[in-house]
Amino acid sequence: MRWMIYGAYGYTGELITHHAKKMGYQPILAGRNEGKTQELAERTQLEYRVFDLNADEIKENLKDVDLVVHCAGPFEITAEPMMKACIEASTHYLDITGEISVFELAHSLRNEAEAANIVLCPGVGFDVIPTDCLAARLKSQMPDATQLKLGFDSRSRMSRGTSKTSVRRLGEGGAVRKDGKIINVPLAYKTEEINFGDGKKLAMTIPWGDVSTAYYTTGVPNIEVYIPASPKLVKSLKRLNYVLWFLKLGFVQNWLSKKVDKQPAGPDSKEREKLATWVWGEISNERGETITLREKVLNGYTLTARGATELAIYVLRNQLKPGFYTPSRLYGAKLIDRFLAEK
Repeated sequence: MRWMIYGAYGYTGELITHHAKKMGYQPILAGRNEGKTQELAERTQLEYRVFDLNADEIKENLKDVDLVVHCAGPFEITAEPMMKACIEASTHYLDITGEISVFELAHSLRNEAEAANIVLCPGVGFDVIPTDCLAARLKSQMPDATQLKLGFDSRSRMSRGTSKTSVRRLGEGGAVRKDGKIINVPLAYKTEEINFGDGKKLAMTIPWGDVSTAYYTTGVPNIEVYIPASPKLVKSLKRLNYVLWFLKLGFVQNWLSKKVDKQPAGPDSKEREKLATWVWGEISNERGETITLREKVLNGYTLTARGATELAIYVLRNQLKPGFYTPSRLYGAKLIDRFLAEK
């Protein structure tokens, strides 16, 4: 079976490419930039294709492709044309997004995916494999849960792509799920002391992908996602709530994006090996009963490289019911066990 990594020359796409090659697989590499795509293909001795994300070009290049791992952001712009082309071509779609809007888009296309006999499963990396699996395990232990909190503690630097996504999302504020609906909330909407696994830390809510996916995994109607944050950062973000309109302006977005371009592409191999990540979840019901789980997993970028590759091969090798999936619904909550770090 033939599969493709689109956006293969990006920081995370290249990590997936190298891991896939190391595992003995032969994905087709693809992207919009011919020079970068060709250079990576020559280094890895893999087939490559170059095409833009317009419907006709995508469909033409997916005719003989069984599955795409989409890695070219910003996903809020690139995911829709790729998803719809995959549906037209009956090609399975996976991606590494953490963007709420992309998960919601995939869910809205579930009937089309079923009719095309394909799997749509966004978020097959650190966004959102470990937290999604934790959510599934928590729900299995408390079937009557009404509140779910998830979070992670990572000291690893973000890649340029992740940073640009954060910049693009900044002007939208935060997001949580309340009574089954995703609602916009201020930045740093809630704070609390959380022990993610390495001692108690001040933490704040963020608009992470699980606000969307954990609902489809668990059915729990109230969901929040947290990361550690210093009091100074919380205070700064709360002040930004007064000027969110300004952060949406084109010239401000361009300025912030150019600042991101000056950063390193992402953490190097030593940093990825050294800096693992704690993931945390807490579930509760109307009686006030609470269950907490914590796991230490691989560095987020290492996890993404392995997770995207493993789920691509899993989809290709198994006859799965078509439609929309979250990672834990696709593979099972045991998926997290493949990416545990030493404690």
